Amino acid sequence: MSLLENISKNIYSLDKSSMSQAKQRLDRLIKPTGSLGKIEDICMQLAGIYENKYFDTSKKAIIAFGGDHGVYEEGVAPDPQNITQLQFPNFAKGICGVGVLSKFVGADVIAVDVGVNCDHKLEGVLDYKIRKGTSNMAKGPAMSREEAIRCLEIGIEVAEECIKNGYKVIGIGEMGICNTTPSSAIISVIDNCDPEEVTGIGAGLKKEKLKHKAETIRKAIELNKPNRDDAVDILAKVGGFELGAMAGVVLACAANRIPVVIDGFISYASALLAYKINPKTKEYMIASHTSAEAGTEKALEIIKLSPLLNMDMRLGEGSGAALAFNIIEASNYTYKNMATFDEVNWVDRD
Repeated sequence: MSLLENISKNIYSLDKSSMSQAKQRLDRLIKPTGSLGKIEDICMQLAGIYENKYFDTSKKAIIAFGGDHGVYEEGVAPDPQNITQLQFPNFAKGICGVGVLSKFVGADVIAVDVGVNCDHKLEGVLDYKIRKGTSNMAKGPAMSREEAIRCLEIGIEVAEECIKNGYKVIGIGEMGICNTTPSSAIISVIDNCDPEEVTGIGAGLKKEKLKHKAETIRKAIELNKPNRDDAVDILAKVGGFELGAMAGVVLACAANRIPVVIDGFISYASALLAYKINPKTKEYMIASHTSAEAGTEKALEIIKLSPLLNMDMRLGEGSGAALAFNIIEASNYTYKNMATFDEVNWVDRD
């Protein structure tokens, strides 16, 4: 049995008993029942994930993957492709968006090259390069099925190593010029909608070029005919190495009972792939924020995730996931430290 098959078969639902115990405590806190909203939802979800009434969320990491895309040659992105190799080492240095936000919230960033278009090793970045970018999906499959499985398994391997090293909350992030194009393609295939409905400006594409971007995605889907019921086939036909690796992290976290914090639009596509492989992965996901990128609502609607934040962000990298770490920590701290009616000898409200 392959690593991917083994992981996907070992994902189980949340522990209802621990969730019930958490709810009982939350209902006894000195406040109106349910008045802390998503804070309470987070705590019950975490109890179910960790199989314990109390849990530790202090050691956190963003696992970010870098990869380039052959479809770049179709003119679907405004920036030079070499920005991927220039920016990605800054994840490890902690000086880019996700880097500084992670420092602020006390989280680590693990940067992993799965397909950056360069020959040299990137400073501070783990080298798991499959090859120097995917093939042009507008001319044929983005990758082979074997490569699709490999990038999923890289995500699994890196995540399991982090879990072995004691990380209790993991977020996903990415870097790859024009990776909103394969992300929109994945969402379009899974939702069975026209690409135009889920195609946005990405890192700043001029609006007059949106139609060309959507047409490129449509062409790729018509040419490659991905099977919408087969996540690996979708990934191979119209995906990206970093997208597959992030999906692998989601699968590994679910199999190891660790919460996985989803970032923005690009990570929604990865989350959808993991969800198609095993729908139970959804129970382990925490959506950090509502991306400003087109297609967000459709992606979140399919998985039925409700994001914690709406900050009009579309940076990616894992930046939204890093912000959400503080909300998760605040939720846990409130849950553990707020007094109960019993502790203050109050008469029940009812």
